[in-house]
Amino acid sequence: MIHRSPFPDIDIPETPLTPFVLERARELDAKPALIDGPSGRVLTYRQLDEQVRALAGGLAGRGFGPGDVLAIMAPNVPEYATVFHGAAMAGGSVTTVNPTYTAREVHHQLADSRASVLVTVAPFLATAREAATGTTVEQIVLLGERTDDTPSVLELAGPPLAEQVKVDPDDVVVLPYSSGTTGLSKGVMLTHRNLVANIAQVLGPTGMDADDVVMAVLPFFHIYGMQVLMNTGLRAGATIVTLPRFDLEQFLAAHQDHKITRSFVAPPIVVALAKHPIVDDFDLSNVKQVFSGAAPLSAELAAEAGARLGCEVVQGYGMTELSPVTHLTPEGMGKPGSVGLTVPNTEVQIVDPASGEPLGIDADGEVWIRGPQVMKGYLNNERATAETIDADGWLHTGDIGHIDRDGHLYVVDRLKELIKYKGFQVPPAELEALLLTHPAVADAAVIGVPDDEAGEIPVGYVVLKPAQEATPEEITQYVADRVAHYKQIRRLTLVEEIPKSASGKILRRVLRERAAGAS
Repeated sequence: MIHRSPFPDIDIPETPLTPFVLERARELDAKPALIDGPSGRVLTYRQLDEQVRALAGGLAGRGFGPGDVLAIMAPNVPEYATVFHGAAMAGGSVTTVNPTYTAREVHHQLADSRASVLVTVAPFLATAREAATGTTVEQIVLLGERTDDTPSVLELAGPPLAEQVKVDPDDVVVLPYSSGTTGLSKGVMLTHRNLVANIAQVLGPTGMDADDVVMAVLPFFHIYGMQVLMNTGLRAGATIVTLPRFDLEQFLAAHQDHKITRSFVAPPIVVALAKHPIVDDFDLSNVKQVFSGAAPLSAELAAEAGARLGCEVVQGYGMTELSPVTHLTPEGMGKPGSVGLTVPNTEVQIVDPASGEPLGIDADGEVWIRGPQVMKGYLNNERATAETIDADGWLHTGDIGHIDRDGHLYVVDRLKELIKYKGFQVPPAELEALLLTHPAVADAAVIGVPDDEAGEIPVGYVVLKPAQEATPEEITQYVADRVAHYKQIRRLTLVEEIPKSASGKILRRVLRERAAGAS
């Protein structure tokens, strides 16, 4: 049984990404496109368009173009859009890097993507330099004022490009990295067609338009922030207010000062909106919808936050490999616990993971997706691509859910073992491999344990080698020194053995039951 979108199909323009996103920039002229929340600094649509064209011209003049990759490792600031679209307009691809990554993690992404330019900000310059060693990166530039030996990205500007460098709609324009269940993160090849399609698929059902003021605290390096907030917001002609990190008081003040109408968040922020007393000190009356994504949100928490704010708190669904949106909740159409309705031009199957047979209404199975937003594949990894997208074009999400008679999707579990910590993907296998490099560790397992604030937290179990000694605190610090903050193990227990099946697979279910019994 194939479930189709309740919305009519739409025409997907045959156009590169940047001309589509900034099509109305000249018309919108002096309207604020992006506002830096902390300082109030404004980048108008005309200024953004001019900066993008100048950077694209400068990059093209230096030989950067189709087949080349620019990496950007920075927090949310208005100029993030300038760099992103400058590289895209020059015909290149962009790989977006989490600025909280360690040098080891950044190095992997730079090396795998074969980036030639790395754009960052001064606080991350040391990490950037260490990470770029031994990669194809030829130049590091700063998103801001130059230092003595590192130029500003503004110095890369040149004569503005009048038009987009010619590309094919099926050329890769962005390479975000997504953690799989095994090994290091993989580059997700998203094309101009993928991103243009998903913007068009989202705009109609959400009703986002030029009257909206959008909160952008979710990071632009993450597909949700990049596409739903930055690119879709700019295509709509909305004003986007950026925050470089989440600080509750600053977040609430920005809503009040800028009269935010749409607040895109992840579940931990919904927890704060529902429960923190400081929320009552600010005027959030202009907010018409709080849209939560990136991780599951309970129906109870959504209702509590919505009642307090006097607006809808709803969910959507997607993944990096899907550009990212496949399901969203239009205004007035929310159902408790639902992640929404299927976006236009998209098909869904619910499939029995054991038999591969399609399932009907209200039956739980793996969620499969087919549509123009499905990624081209994983970079340099044909095997992983084939394991994710089948011969008929269905992307197997690894999530378990069902669709009700009204077409609403409910995601109830994950077939994959990924841990979702505050919306970020944490692969247990990567942490287990790292634990096993500790000289005192003989065996290890990592699971996700439910947590009210984070959604899930990584919890470790370790068997020590005979005659070796190490405390849980020493081992967790060993991991913390080698991974990004969100991947850190939050709790660790020393055990006699790791429960495993006859084939040697870790019995995570047993560990989850043990963790639930201990809580």
